[in-house]
Amino acid sequence: MLICCAFGYAQNTLKINIFTAEEKEPLFGATIFIVSLNKGVTTDFDGIALLEDVPDGQYNLQISYLGFETLETNIVVPTGDDLVFYLKESANALDEVVVQSSRSTRTIQRIPTRIEYVGVEELGEKAIMNPTNISMVLRESTGIQMQQTSLSSANTNIRIQGLDGRYTQLLRDGFPLYGGFSSGLSILQIPPLDLRQFEITKGSSSTLYGGGAIAGLVNMVSKTPNEEPELDIMLTQTQALGSTANVFYSERNDKWGWTLYGSGHLQKAFDPEDDGFSNLPRTRSLSFNPKLFYYPSEKTTVWFGVNGTYDDRKGGDITKIEEGENGIHQYTEENLSKRISTQAVFETHMDSTQSISIKNSVAFFDRSLEIPDLSFKGTQWNTFSEATYQKQGLTSDWVLGANLYTTSFYEMENPVERDQRDITYGLFLNSIHDLSDRWILETGVRTDYAEDWGFFPLPRVSLLYKSNTSFSSRLGGGLGYKIPDIFTEEAEFINFKDVLPIDRETMKAERSYGLNLDFNYQTRLSDELGFSINQLFYLTAIRNGLLLNSLGNGLFQFENATGEILSKGSETNIKFNFRDFRWFLNYALIDARLNYLPGNPQKPLTAKHNAGSILMYESEKWRIGYETYYTGKQLLSNGTETTDFVTMGLLLMRNFKWGSTFINFENFTDRRQSRFSPLVLPPHENPTFPEIYAPTDGFIFSVGLIFKPFGNEDND
Repeated sequence: MLICCAFGYAQNTLKINIFTAEEKEPLFGATIFIVSLNKGVTTDFDGIALLEDVPDGQYNLQISYLGFETLETNIVVPTGDDLVFYLKESANALDEVVVQSSRSTRTIQRIPTRIEYVGVEELGEKAIMNPTNISMVLRESTGIQMQQTSLSSANTNIRIQGLDGRYTQLLRDGFPLYGGFSSGLSILQIPPLDLRQFEITKGSSSTLYGGGAIAGLVNMVSKTPNEEPELDIMLTQTQALGSTANVFYSERNDKWGWTLYGSGHLQKAFDPEDDGFSNLPRTRSLSFNPKLFYYPSEKTTVWFGVNGTYDDRKGGDITKIEEGENGIHQYTEENLSKRISTQAVFETHMDSTQSISIKNSVAFFDRSLEIPDLSFKGTQWNTFSEATYQKQGLTSDWVLGANLYTTSFYEMENPVERDQRDITYGLFLNSIHDLSDRWILETGVRTDYAEDWGFFPLPRVSLLYKSNTSFSSRLGGGLGYKIPDIFTEEAEFINFKDVLPIDRETMKAERSYGLNLDFNYQTRLSDELGFSINQLFYLTAIRNGLLLNSLGNGLFQFENATGEILSKGSETNIKFNFRDFRWFLNYALIDARLNYLPGNPQKPLTAKHNAGSILMYESEKWRIGYETYYTGKQLLSNGTETTDFVTMGLLLMRNFKWGSTFINFENFTDRRQSRFSPLVLPPHENPTFPEIYAPTDGFIFSVGLIFKPFGNEDND
């Protein structure tokens, strides 16, 4: 009896309350941990946690929360009263970044998968340089190339580490909206102003998001409403005859919130060479994206959004564009496209550690391509549904999910049947586990079943080592796959003319494996000078690569490659911070080989060496940026070697209480392909267009203003 009484007396339950130091608001999800007992708990929505079975004694209590300073204090148990603690916001809170593409609530520093993050400030800079689309954001990331496939329409694909655009998956808030038939125009139809952050994962990411993410994925995260209303109006004019207007508004009250975004772009046909053919097409583009948010409780969020785009591009012979067909002035290429999609999301927390998410999207894309001897028209429907369950623990995070993805392409006015319909079912499981204070392991597995193509098991594993706050290293790898379709860069280059449909009886799905190893180091060289370096090594191999081969009778047919497409190389990123100055240096070595060809040649239109330098000055009133980029020599498809070149840019921005004004000099040394080789080959009435390996538009000068009547306290 005495032993039982003593035992009962020695075990205590601590009630701990955690609040913010300034607002005195409860903190949901704060972690409370007693190191000596290896015992911890997280707070609920009221900022309260119960720490049970704590013996009498003195303990060191650690309390941590994302974006707040970690609190360490000694307590004596029994305490007699409830414990109350207040956490101060960390001065380095901006460095604590939570990425959505990892499907985890952890910060980017504690995720084993290597993810590159582009925040709202840098997005704002790129929006100034190019307010019409996201190509500038992607192009300036190390190891990423924006490959233009058409001079007349400016169609552009993203290449990560030398691999074609079809191997990169574009996501919007986790939704795959931009693949297949719409991929060639997608990058040109996504304005950046309503985006909060970019998350770029290089290497196989198919385990979390399914087929297509062989080279990597890009997740664009939209802005969400805050209690303080926000209004941004951005107006831009270029000397290249382009005008753009963007408007974004958001607001939230107790139960409801909304964001409204609209964009309009007008571009006249622009011919800097005076050769009679446009380098920028005549463009009429409109985009809108309203979203409605509902918060029935602190635990639940429901939102619904609509995304729409109308885009009309007409390039080619300037005389025909402006005056109509006349004599030898006969060639134009016109792309008319309409896109509309819906997104619906339901998220709820069952308790402080468990949550459920259900999402659905329906997307419709309609495009017509007209050139003098060809009319290519079609529509594409995509649907995506997903349900996930997430559990967050002190040392482990788990995500279990299932999804259904359908895509249907219907072609009009073509005697050759090229319609394609695919249905894919996916089931995935992913976990992140703290092996110790220094080692974190992430493992995942997905199984997809694609009708007509079979099962695809997709395991992945990543390991993070953190020696201290200065050094960390990540090692990861996984498998990927891609279902064949006709929408490749090679087919886009010839406007899909005389391309035969995919033969499902003989073709195989593309499969891949990839590895990444990177090292990170950051330190303070002095009180005012900071330094960081990231070194990445990678390898991606693709089997059964999709090739477009000529049959010799004017027809083209897709086949599987007999050997691997192998991309390997390295990326180096260096950053210096000194007072209000930042200096970024980067270098990418891209060794992309076509091992199915004799001699294993370098992949065409892929520069082996790329480098860049960005010098930024930022203060409350000024933002000044100077950029220099080097692109090395490339091979064309016929084996010809191109010249290397350097481009430079300069941005000047002045902040005021009401907003900002800016001037941007993009490619002010006017490096463009026509200075090295012709962009158009005769005859004038039926021209041919060589492959594009350098900028085509040359120097672009733009001026503009950003008007912020409220939601801009930082500039006060």
